[in-house]
Amino acid sequence: MGKLIVMQFVSLDGVIEDPDGSGGTPQGGWAFRHGPEAVAGDKFALGPVLDTGLMLLGRRTWQLFSRIWPSRTDEFSQRMNAIPKLVASRSLTDAGAWANSTLLRGDLAEEVAERKRSQDVVVTGSAGVVDALAAHDLIDEYRLMVFPVVLGQGRRLFDRPERLTLVSAERVGQAVRLVYGRDTTA
Repeated sequence: MGKLIVMQFVSLDGVIEDPDGSGGTPQGGWAFRHGPEAVAGDKFALGPVLDTGLMLLGRRTWQLFSRIWPSRTDEFSQRMNAIPKLVASRSLTDAGAWANSTLLRGDLAEEVAERKRSQDVVVTGSAGVVDALAAHDLIDEYRLMVFPVVLGQGRRLFDRPERLTLVSAERVGQAVRLVYGRDTTA
């Protein structure tokens, strides 16, 4: 049985919007102002999941990544390019711009639940996808890179109650990688 792992860059006040500045928001780029240690390479400590899992992306995140990753050749980028990618989109008609990408054709929750039976599924960014999967209680783990910035406004990761348990905390450059799993004591 696999896990559904959500990876997000997060401000201290829970904002996930525009960490790299590509969205053009007034405060965009906040995560990348803290140096490369927390944003480069396998910052979410996925390790073997990159070799055996599946990446699930919403359309906007996939389009951004499909312009960035294919031209990179370092070891981590090669793994990102090789991992199978499932793209949740109602408007895309082709996912050929990034190797190993396939458009999700069926119901998001049903498809993810089926895939989770045999492999880990990793969601990065893709707030709408995360919301939909959380509404179906499919998320097993959150891996958050929390940055020392308070934005005061913007899209937040959690807009509903969640019961989580801390799995690990580790400093990564100026950020802290927090891993939370489901709280199964309730």
